[in-house]
Amino acid sequence: MNDARAEEISLAALDWLCAQDQLLPVFLAASGADAQDLRAELLTASGPDRTLLVAVLDFILMRDDTVMDCCRAQDLAFDQLALAHALLSGTAQMHWT
Repeated sequence: MNDARAEEISLAALDWLCAQDQLLPVFLAASGADAQDLRAELLTASGPDRTLLVAVLDFILMRDDTVMDCCRAQDLAFDQLALAHALLSGTAQMHWT
């Protein structure tokens, strides 16, 4: 996976999250953002910054059922969100422990 693919996956995850009436308010409350903040971030010329994308993936990765629902909606293997998160957050280094 490369940066572009990780961003593509995270943007699709954000799009999926925005369509989830039950989850979106929980994400907004947990992140301290509101719908206006999210809308402003989405409308910037460069698109959402990595901090938001990582936060979205953090939130989705907290629950297995949420991961599975998001991945099924995007036709992704279940490990792809975690791989995208690792790449975008800078934790994609291999650990031999």
